[in-house]
Amino acid sequence: MTGLLDGKVAIVTGGTSGIGLASVERFIAEGAKVAIADIQDELGASIAERLGDAALYVHTDVTDEDAIEALVATTVAAFGKLDIMYNNAGAQGDPSAIVDITSAGFDKTLALLTRSVVLGHKFAARQFTKQGTGGSIITTASAAGLQGGWSAAGYTIAKHAIIGIVRQAVAELAPLGIRSNAIAPGIIMTPIMARSFGVPLEQSDEFVAFLAEKLNATQPIGRVGYSDDIAKVATFLASDMSDYVTGVTIPVDGGATAITQGTFASEVVTAAAEFTSK
Repeated sequence: MTGLLDGKVAIVTGGTSGIGLASVERFIAEGAKVAIADIQDELGASIAERLGDAALYVHTDVTDEDAIEALVATTVAAFGKLDIMYNNAGAQGDPSAIVDITSAGFDKTLALLTRSVVLGHKFAARQFTKQGTGGSIITTASAAGLQGGWSAAGYTIAKHAIIGIVRQAVAELAPLGIRSNAIAPGIIMTPIMARSFGVPLEQSDEFVAFLAEKLNATQPIGRVGYSDDIAKVATFLASDMSDYVTGVTIPVDGGATAITQGTFASEVVTAAAEFTSK
C-alpha cells in the first residue's frame, strides 16, 4: 500500500460487511485509524480485534441522531480527531411499489438511507469545524440514485436524495474546507444482494457467485462489481489526492449507467428465482 491515509482518522458506518468492511480494511491498510459503526455487535467486535489497535467498534443505530453524535464523540475520544466520515450503512428498505408503499415503510426507508446521511454530515462537519482542519465526507449512493428502475420506489427515492445532500453540502460546507462526495455503485456482489432476495445467510456466498456468473456478460465492462471496487474509490475520496474534488457523485458501475441497460433488471430477478428454486 502507499500510505494514502497515513495519520488520518475515519468513521465507516455499516462497516461490518460488504462495501463497509472492504473500506475499513483498505483505509487501515493505507494508514488510517477507523471506527467501525454498525449494529452487529459480535461481528463488529471480532473484526476490530482482528484489525488491531487501528480499529474500534462502536455500536451505532444510524437512524438515531444521538447515536451518531455519540459515534463522533467516541471516535475523537479514542483517536484524537476525525478526518473522514463515510456514510455507508444501508439496506433495501421497503420493497413496495409506489402504488403499495405505506407512509411507515417509506419513512423507515428514508430514515435509514437519507436522514442518516444528513446526520452524518451534521456531526462530522461540526467536528471538522471545531478542529479547523476541514475533512472529507463520503456517502454510498447507488445507480438507483441516478436512474429509475434499478430498485424499489423507496430505495430509489432515498438514493436520489443523497445527491441533493451532497450538492447542498458544497454550498454550506465547502467554504469551511469540508468536502462531500458520493459513490454510486452499480451491481456489487455483497451480502445485501442475498438478503434482498430472501436467500438464507448461509447461502449468500453461493448465491453471489451464482449471480456473478449469470450477470457478468450483462455489464458493459464484462463483469459485475465487488466491494473492493467501491473501497478503492472511497480511499481516493478520503485522501488528499482528491482535495479539489467536492460535490460529485461518481458512478462505480462498469459503465452501466452510461448506457441503456435493456433487460438487466428482469434478468436479475430471473437469475435469483432460478437459484432459489433449486
